Amino acid sequence: MTHNYPPFIVAKFGGTSVADYDAMSRSATLVLADKNVRLVVLSASAGVTNLLVELASGPESRVRQDKIDTLRALQQRIISRLKQPETVGREIERLLDNVARLAAKAAESRSAALCDELVSHGELISSLLFVEVLREQQVEAQWFDARKVIRTDDTYGCAVPAVSAIAALAENTLRPRMEQALVVTQGFIGSDAAGHTTTLGRGGSDYTASLLAEALSASRVDIWTDVAGIYTTDPRIVARAKRIDTLSFAEASEMATLGAKVLHPATLLPAMRKNIPVFVGASNNASAGGTLVCRDVPAPARYRALAVRRQQTLLTLTSLEAQPPHRFLADIFGILSRHELAIDLVTTSETSVALILNATSATSGEADMLTSALLTELSSHCHIEVETGLALVSLIGNALPQTESVCKAVFAELDAFPVRMICHGASRHALCVLLPAQSADGAVNALHRSLLE
Repeated sequence: MTHNYPPFIVAKFGGTSVADYDAMSRSATLVLADKNVRLVVLSASAGVTNLLVELASGPESRVRQDKIDTLRALQQRIISRLKQPETVGREIERLLDNVARLAAKAAESRSAALCDELVSHGELISSLLFVEVLREQQVEAQWFDARKVIRTDDTYGCAVPAVSAIAALAENTLRPRMEQALVVTQGFIGSDAAGHTTTLGRGGSDYTASLLAEALSASRVDIWTDVAGIYTTDPRIVARAKRIDTLSFAEASEMATLGAKVLHPATLLPAMRKNIPVFVGASNNASAGGTLVCRDVPAPARYRALAVRRQQTLLTLTSLEAQPPHRFLADIFGILSRHELAIDLVTTSETSVALILNATSATSGEADMLTSALLTELSSHCHIEVETGLALVSLIGNALPQTESVCKAVFAELDAFPVRMICHGASRHALCVLLPAQSADGAVNALHRSLLE
């Protein structure tokens, strides 16, 4: 049976958009300005997730207490501005007590599962507070626990969503609530089949909004952040960066995957599957407009943007003996697969393979991907070189491998920089170079000046 539900918008607010009472009030006003917004997805307040990740690392007692006090003070500043703080204040105090309990447990024994349970409290708290801010404006708003719908596997720190399960759960438990009231829920967090809390990786609230939009067939996803759209590069690196008013899903997806901070890398996949446009704007300056990401963009430019991804590790593996290249590669990738090592960029020769490891995606943010078990298994097949302190600089555009003079234009500007690795040809939309981290900003400025201004 096909249902014709009225169109609705999923609105997601990032950490700076719910950083304090004033920011929450601005965001509430934005929600109420569009009657089509029926579902709101929130990040933790700015700085809170970092505090919780630090607590999950198991600091000693005095440092732990300082961080918990900082966390409590942050929430108290918001609660103190509410007209009726009593009920939500008690609930948040209970959650903060739970944070203290889990942090003490982490000091005894750390684990990825414990980290996910601990850091989930940031979104739980911000969403409870936001419901109260909305209710003060005489809005019928309901708080909803996203873990009841966002079903994932048990890859703690960077869990994989179960799309069909999410669709069924959202239809049965979330849609009926949305028909009664404006629903506020959490980004970033989910639960596995056993009911344990999981997270979707740093910045995963965008992904949650897109997953829920897909599950419920929303008409649009609005991502509200502290930047009025997606720019040709990070304006903090290049002051001359310009906003791009319209981007294709493919362009924006490459940008996000390759380091642009405005969107989580996986955000656009659910939106692309259902052809749901995604708007990106600034909650503190909504009138400034933003960027619309959609399926088709007429006559897109050859060069669109530059992205930087820091904290990159180069792993070079060289065969220890003469053997057919296909066998060496099969052995290496079999080992990497068994250890669930996330790799997105690779170059190979007959006897060696170079891999870029990205340490920025997991919730814990720790570059502990190269475990001793992995290195031991690899060392029986190859010589291992590990190089850290690198950054990936990527040019995003259209039909780059089919376009003449692209490499000439790029490498003319990179002449003064030591390039450690190049990836070009596999993607129609990106050319990537790996550089020492200290060279990244200079390279981006040079390329932006030459290709995007």
